[in-house]
Amino acid sequence: MNACIRAVIRACAHYNVTIYGIHRGFQGLIENDIRLMDSSSVANIIQLGGTILKTARSKDFMTFEGRQLAHKNLIQWGIEGLICIGGDGTYTGAMVFEQEFGLPSIGCPGTIDNDLSGTDSTIGYDTAINTAMDAIDKIRDTADAHNRVFFIEVMGRHSGHIALHAGIAGGAEGIFIPERKDEFEDIVKMYKKKMRKKEFSIFIVAEGDEEGYAYSIAKRFQNIYPETDCKVAVLGHIQRGGKPSANDRILASRLGAHAVKALIDGKRNMAVGVINNHINFAEFKDAIGNKKDIEENLWNLNTIITR
Repeated sequence: MNACIRAVIRACAHYNVTIYGIHRGFQGLIENDIRLMDSSSVANIIQLGGTILKTARSKDFMTFEGRQLAHKNLIQWGIEGLICIGGDGTYTGAMVFEQEFGLPSIGCPGTIDNDLSGTDSTIGYDTAINTAMDAIDKIRDTADAHNRVFFIEVMGRHSGHIALHAGIAGGAEGIFIPERKDEFEDIVKMYKKKMRKKEFSIFIVAEGDEEGYAYSIAKRFQNIYPETDCKVAVLGHIQRGGKPSANDRILASRLGAHAVKALIDGKRNMAVGVINNHINFAEFKDAIGNKKDIEENLWNLNTIITR
């Protein structure tokens, strides 16, 4: 997100637009935690994970009274438009805010789950995949050395994009994602067919898979193959931090700069994205409501190379 913030600030400077940073998102807007920014404010941040503006969930912004106070603060500062970085919660808040008070907003998709429509990739997604892949590579070493079966849980409560991409890149023998069913039965059959009871295996589990979380899947597998040495590794929030990848830095920079231009050109209530390497705009309701499924060709590839 820092690369996106940097691009927004630098684009505003380019177009001679005054820009303010709102700390802790909508909650900071309510608490008037707003500061004037310029190009020097974002020097040497493009390589940093997280966000210099911080973030927070805001229950207060879910109330009309909270949004009314936020609007009052914006008027006080003379702010005429918002650029919001986040996921469906951020987009929903911006959409409701505009409906009630008429303030134009442009959204930049920032979520590692890659579950927003209107863009091929979201900010943080590529970095999360690479972080997961790096962890898988390290776990593979100990799995191989000890002939263990590892079930590695990655993030994605409602989305299997990270699990699918990291699983293919990490050479997993099976992938469990919420968008597909019956993976467990298929993997049990595959394991039996290959008679790999004395060899190591790596399975990737999205935290929201309908089969259950990694521990419950590992337990079921152990019950069927009691002679195996099953282990579980939950990667958790390490996927949400660290130095952003080159692809994420470039994507975030493009989105931030085009978000500024979109506001200047009069666009509102829309999210900016990149589809087939071209800038794309989608209404907030479509970006949130149109579920982005996994790529079918990648799932088919997974069934071919992991069996």
